[in-house]
Amino acid sequence: MLLLEVCCCLIGWISLYFAFCYLNGQRGKEWNCRLVTLTHGILIVCLTAYISFIDGPWPLTHAGTENTPLQILALVVSLGYFLFDFGWCICVRTEGPVMLAHHTMSIAGILLALGLGKSAVETCAVIFGSEITNPLLQARWFLRQVGRYDSLWGDAVDLLFILLFALVRVGVGGMMLYCELTSPRPSLIMKGGGLAMYTLAWVFMVDIAKFACKKSRTKYKRWHEMCKLVEVNGHTGKTE
Repeated sequence: MLLLEVCCCLIGWISLYFAFCYLNGQRGKEWNCRLVTLTHGILIVCLTAYISFIDGPWPLTHAGTENTPLQILALVVSLGYFLFDFGWCICVRTEGPVMLAHHTMSIAGILLALGLGKSAVETCAVIFGSEITNPLLQARWFLRQVGRYDSLWGDAVDLLFILLFALVRVGVGGMMLYCELTSPRPSLIMKGGGLAMYTLAWVFMVDIAKFACKKSRTKYKRWHEMCKLVEVNGHTGKTE
């Protein structure tokens, strides 16, 4: 039954991709694939947020508990998407080894939670933390494509992305990992998977920190040059 549900979700994501390709024939394949990614990100963040904060149980105190139907639904939907996106990345070769490793670990973690029949609560929490920054990442890419990235919108998206990543994926993710490792309920393999995902989050965090430093230096250099230009123009005006 689970296999059938996963296949239906996979077919659904593939169908959505082809629907976007039909509706946006003038756009490239990556544009339409990122629309699917954006759709999944918004949908799964809303669903896992409801599971973690409203439906329960609380993932920080109930790691390793039995899966609920709603948790299973969220995992099946997300698994179908990750299978689609992993296959797309392999075929088109747009992503590097780090992103492929992230997809591989996500697929493996979801399969383990579904197969074991428990630990879906913390798996949904990890998916929420992983995907909450995804819409911003896609917005950044779309802004680049339409020539609006070098604007206040681009700066706002980058700043919010960096803050959310550091706060949720690294900060709250560290608390989640601690609860997972100290709880007696989760299996050893789930604890190892959680540790691997958190390590990968730090790999991303290092890259993001490098990007933030580079962008800050570039912005400061532009601002400094603009100040010098204004100063020179002001001096020239007084002389005249």
